Amino acid sequence: MLVKSFLHASFIVLFLVLIVSCKNKSTETADEDVPAADAKTPVTVTTISQDAMTSYTDLSATSVYLLKSYVKANINGYLRKVNVRPGEFVQRGQMLFSVETKEQRSIGNSINVLDSTFHFTGLGRIKASQSGYISQLNHQPGDYVQDGEQLAVIINKGSFAFLMQLPYELRAEVKEHQQVDLTLPDGGKLRGEVTLSMPTVDTLSQTQGIIIKVNSAQNIPENLVAKARIVKSSSAHANSLPKPAVLSNEAQTEFYVMKMLNDSIAVKIPVKKGIETNDRIEILSPVFSPQDKIVLTGNYSLADTAKVKIVKP
Repeated sequence: MLVKSFLHASFIVLFLVLIVSCKNKSTETADEDVPAADAKTPVTVTTISQDAMTSYTDLSATSVYLLKSYVKANINGYLRKVNVRPGEFVQRGQMLFSVETKEQRSIGNSINVLDSTFHFTGLGRIKASQSGYISQLNHQPGDYVQDGEQLAVIINKGSFAFLMQLPYELRAEVKEHQQVDLTLPDGGKLRGEVTLSMPTVDTLSQTQGIIIKVNSAQNIPENLVAKARIVKSSSAHANSLPKPAVLSNEAQTEFYVMKMLNDSIAVKIPVKKGIETNDRIEILSPVFSPQDKIVLTGNYSLADTAKVKIVKP
């Protein structure tokens, strides 16, 4: 009787285990039959717009005086007078130096005492050959100088210009009489004009000197480095997109945008770029309509025909 009761209890327990197992299996099967919700990437969108766009090339330009006059001694002797100071403006024909010869210093006025008609002074007068500023003064009164020795340097104010070093590969972008905007280190603005180009190219940097003439009333010192902005290209009605909307491959040789096919699918569209500014890029092709929606944010690493969800920015 005891054995019979034990077998009966075991049968009941086994039956209950089978029921629970079947129920769990049915639940798992039911869960597998329910399709998972499709994941969608949240994105914001933008549209094409027409803007006036200009791209620039910024280069360095150094202020220079192209013409300089070197004042030299015309006789051997001692400098008696120096009538100029560094930075002073002098007129053409103005006397700059007087030189006393060794003979005059040695014998004084003895010759004139012996013969008053001889009019011997022993002084040489050196005058400015052109108008300009004294940029360099090499001697002071009392110095002994020799014939042909440099005494001072005069810079010609009318020869002032900026010398821009242009990489030779950009030579086609700069033309004669082209206008150039110059920005000085203190924030001052100047408008210049390309006049001439140097006939040589620097061996190491492969840059060519471009002379930019400016009309300015202020006295700009030599060797001042300014920023020269050259207009590279411009368009009055460029079809453009914000920069984040335009993507590229790793080598940056191919560019594309993600265009909304409908409200939930974005497709990859190859594009050709034009003018590029700090925040916008011109799209040369294809031509998008103002109604086309282009993914602005959330587009990174999206696959072609990706499922997305448009959200407000």
